Amino acid sequence: MFQPVQKIHTLILNSPEALTVNCQGSGEALSRASTSLGKLVKTLAEVESRNDKRAAGATETTDLKGKLVEYLWHLKKQGYKESTIKTHTNYLKWLIRIGANLLDAENVKEAIATLQVEEATKRTMANVYNSFSKYYGIEWVPPRYYGKQSLPFIPLEREIDDLIACSGKKLSTLLQLLKETGMRIGEALELKWTDIDFERKVVKVEPEKRSNPRVLKISDKLINMFNLLPKRDVKIFGGRQKMRNFQTLLFTARTKAAVRLQNPRLKLITFHTIRHWKGTMEYHKTKDIIHVKNILGHKSINNTMIYINLEQALFNETQEEFHVKVAYNLEEACKLLEAGFEYVTDIGGVKVFRKRK
Repeated sequence: MFQPVQKIHTLILNSPEALTVNCQGSGEALSRASTSLGKLVKTLAEVESRNDKRAAGATETTDLKGKLVEYLWHLKKQGYKESTIKTHTNYLKWLIRIGANLLDAENVKEAIATLQVEEATKRTMANVYNSFSKYYGIEWVPPRYYGKQSLPFIPLEREIDDLIACSGKKLSTLLQLLKETGMRIGEALELKWTDIDFERKVVKVEPEKRSNPRVLKISDKLINMFNLLPKRDVKIFGGRQKMRNFQTLLFTARTKAAVRLQNPRLKLITFHTIRHWKGTMEYHKTKDIIHVKNILGHKSINNTMIYINLEQALFNETQEEFHVKVAYNLEEACKLLEAGFEYVTDIGGVKVFRKRK
């Protein structure tokens, strides 16, 4: 039996039962937290003195609540994002709720093993506790859990357009922005009016999740939609704290649209679904994985490679027609690549390139 521990009141940022693990890390579920990190940090300033004592070699406090507070404050000082700290808070709180003793690694391992949840959830929980145990020097050999890999749902373009048409002014503008740029929902919610160049029709994306910043083209249609929105705040959509509001709006809009249009697939569309759609379509149009990587802001091309698989599965065109060109030297090959041709093979001492008609 697990030993009961003291209930934590001031650290609860969200209910773990409501937590949905997103393998892509969009952070949508984590936004449901009701207590701001700023308030948490403000009330925990006293932890600094405890840290000083700890650094001087003092014994660790036996108060589990205090240890948890100290650990979260450590993450804050190390520069971790608020969403990451909320994730750690939620999972550590979850362990406490099921009776796990955070100071006993084997007890924690047993608690995780008995949970009736997906392996991906267990893996995330184990990773969180791994960080906690390292901070306190608790010996722990992490269990091995493997999340099930699956390809994301990719809607048709007309299905995204149907959802946009069935949404209110602000939600429809947000969805159109995601469709045209492929940005993450967190990036979109943090967008400021000054990030939009209405004359050049581009939007500047400040990255999240250690991605790359980028500048992306947007359409006249989206520019007009932006112009219909009130400009009362600095941030167009109010910031990440409005995530839950927009999730509710999306749930309502897609439910109504699915009933009205008799298309249950509309209920599967999420904010991150549209990012996957954009990545897939950009690769289909260009066959340039580096271009897709730059559009989506990925640091590593490994995160982008999934769109090759998705494109091949969704557009298995057996009767494709191509323009074919050959290059006899490096200069000719470079010109063909600049014109959008892709290298195929070497034949008879020349390089063969092709481009879809």
